[in-house]
Amino acid sequence: MRVFVTGATGFVGTAVVNELLSAGHKVLGLSRSDKGVEQLKSQGAEALYGTIEDLEILNKGASECDAVIHLAFVHNFADFIGSCATDRAAITALGSALAAAGGGRALVITSGTMMLAPGKLGDEDDKVDTTNPMAAARGASETVCLDFAKQGVRASVVRLPPSTHGPGLSGFAGQLVAMAQQKGVSVYIGDGQNHWSAGHRDDAAKIYRLAVEKARPGSVFHAVAEEGVPLKDLAIEIGKQLDIPVVSLPPEKAEDHFGRLQFPLRADNLASSAKTRERLGWTPTGPTLIGDVPVIIDFLKSRAA
Repeated sequence: MRVFVTGATGFVGTAVVNELLSAGHKVLGLSRSDKGVEQLKSQGAEALYGTIEDLEILNKGASECDAVIHLAFVHNFADFIGSCATDRAAITALGSALAAAGGGRALVITSGTMMLAPGKLGDEDDKVDTTNPMAAARGASETVCLDFAKQGVRASVVRLPPSTHGPGLSGFAGQLVAMAQQKGVSVYIGDGQNHWSAGHRDDAAKIYRLAVEKARPGSVFHAVAEEGVPLKDLAIEIGKQLDIPVVSLPPEKAEDHFGRLQFPLRADNLASSAKTRERLGWTPTGPTLIGDVPVIIDFLKSRAA
């Protein structure tokens, strides 16, 4: 199978490309830089130069392949609504190209478990929390994707947890470590008993591959190995590894300390992957989030060197 991957040179995308190639698939990866093109070639993939804003390029990549994995997202939090609109336009272009090509081609897009209602264990069949404007904006991409099942596309969604971790920046976990390094203190908010669901990026890559190979149209999957890691436990481990104090911060002071990072740090995101494991035959084997803290720290130190 030839698979077109957007976000192919990113933190998760790099692992997805490796997973697909290891399973014998061919990969066409989208890259917006010469460095990314060279990275893809070094991995054994083909490269297509462009961005997700270029809908003609997306149409070209999708129409030339048997499947699409869409990982790219414009992380412009100053215009998050605009970034979500760009995402929906990209998904529409990709899905339309696959539908026109016919043959039950696969479209797998990326969403997040943070789109679900907070404070309860969410599963794959739960809908996006439309009472949260940010979740509603990003979650609308799921509907755009899954609607292509009506046009004969094997459309499915992979929801990544807020901490998809591994040898790299590791999303919010990496940002939390970087802030602790910068400020010399590891901080959690309130009693720290809110949670992040978590999963290793290599385990997530397996889900994307399995979804391309055998997902039923209209499926949603959770790349979750740990249903909920208390944020206090994460802060304690970061403090231990960096040998810095660990303190609780009152919620009213969170914005001053964390800025925009306060929003995910206030979240209570619990998510199950029981249905994903059953439907795809997936078993996560990667390290835990706490176990990966030294790996994240080593990455940040190497980048700063």
